[in-house]
Amino acid sequence: MNDAHLHLLFNHLPIIIPIVGLLVLFVNIIVRSEIVQRVGYLILILGAIATVPAFFTGEGAEEIVENLEGITHDIIHEHEEVAETFAILSYILGGLSLLGLWANLKRKSFSLWLGYAIFAYGFVVLVFAQQTGVTGGEIRHTEIRKGAVIPQESGDVEAH
Repeated sequence: MNDAHLHLLFNHLPIIIPIVGLLVLFVNIIVRSEIVQRVGYLILILGAIATVPAFFTGEGAEEIVENLEGITHDIIHEHEEVAETFAILSYILGGLSLLGLWANLKRKSFSLWLGYAIFAYGFVVLVFAQQTGVTGGEIRHTEIRKGAVIPQESGDVEAH
């Protein structure tokens, strides 16, 4: 496996895992269970940890794909910039979730409000996760790039 394989292997985890964590925290809002909340926090912490290999395999993947036909430095750079922001936000979400887990375990008075804040902040992180996924996908999937020309069944061509 080369670095591009490894990046493709890891890069979906930091996007999918926080979605699962936020779904678990949403269930907690409904059922009000300390255990469910703790599981949600642990999942979000796992998502932050999963960001590390995805982020650090990106440079090696760039070295492999940057000279392929149809791939420009600009499209890689755009993905890289969004991914850096997403990684930082993901690490912060993991840190806040660790704090939330501690507050939950210690039954701190601010635990409830911290949980709501983490839940809301998680959606901010997901916006950057989505942007990171799209810009990464655009590197090799020319059909999803802005301005892509997609042939229609009738033979017409449409730009997006």
